Amino acid sequence: MCLAIPAQLVELRPNDQAVVNLGGIRKEISIALVADVQVGDYVIVHVGHAIGVIDPEEAERTLALFAEMQSTLEGAP
Repeated sequence: MCLAIPAQLVELRPNDQAVVNLGGIRKEISIALVADVQVGDYVIVHVGHAIGVIDPEEAERTLALFAEMQSTLEGAP
């Protein structure tokens, strides 16, 4: 099973590199596989590569679900 997560692009760098915000953690990724991304866009990140652009509303819903799952797990015995 593969996991790709939405992250907001916060900085563009040279050589198809960028920085995304993953729940408060900044991570450098490759944007070589996506075209015309801009700061503020949400991308789907898989093993250090942006593999697609996602609608901001869908990204927020997905991130809210991840937060809900984490909260549920933290409250489990």
